Amino acid sequence: MNIVLLRSQDFIDPQRAILKDRRAEHVRRVLRAEPGDWLRVGLLGGARGQATITAISPTDVSLSLPQALDEPPPARHPWRLVLALPRPKMLRRVLRCCAELGVANVHLIHSYRVEKSYWQSPLLSPSALEQALLAGLERAGDTVAPQVTLHRRFRPFIEDELPVLAAGHPIYLAHPGSSRHLPTDDRQQATLVIGPEGGFIPFEVDLAETLGAIPCSLGLRVLSVDTAVNAALSRQLYT
Repeated sequence: MNIVLLRSQDFIDPQRAILKDRRAEHVRRVLRAEPGDWLRVGLLGGARGQATITAISPTDVSLSLPQALDEPPPARHPWRLVLALPRPKMLRRVLRCCAELGVANVHLIHSYRVEKSYWQSPLLSPSALEQALLAGLERAGDTVAPQVTLHRRFRPFIEDELPVLAAGHPIYLAHPGSSRHLPTDDRQQATLVIGPEGGFIPFEVDLAETLGAIPCSLGLRVLSVDTAVNAALSRQLYT
């Protein structure tokens, strides 16, 4: 945990906050902090700064924030992600990666090779999605979680929503065997579309192409979905 994320309900006044959950346990047992030590903190969805530990008990950790949180969160990744819903356990890793890399928007979609049972997973509940994203934010020292949107029908999303999301920016479709390689470090806004294990079927690729998607390759190797997401998003380096 490289930042302690605070919520508005943690504050007892503008300059004091109390941690009572796993964050307090982490401060006590992992960081082994003591009163007088300072922590890097951030308001979830807001700015970052520092807090001083004023007291530690078996149940909570008290913090003092003598200065306003005024450091902005890190820059957002220039690409939004459209991802065919992966296996639930893999989804957790993918969302954590997206949060670590600063992706602003993640759209989870259905496709022919996505098992319908995946949509019934408890990992798609708001609380489970939030926990996966918070794990990434805490590692990256960020405060702004990706917005995750679910789309259970492939064709209506591709035809009606994808062009609106792209807003005139490029749409890159990760597709093995394409002659064109995914751009590297152009820092331009774009939409990245990644399919399920086994890839999109030809109909899905053709439909996306008719709406302006550009098939691109990540290389000669066949990658798992979580590796493909990480490899593709990491091509865009930013400061």
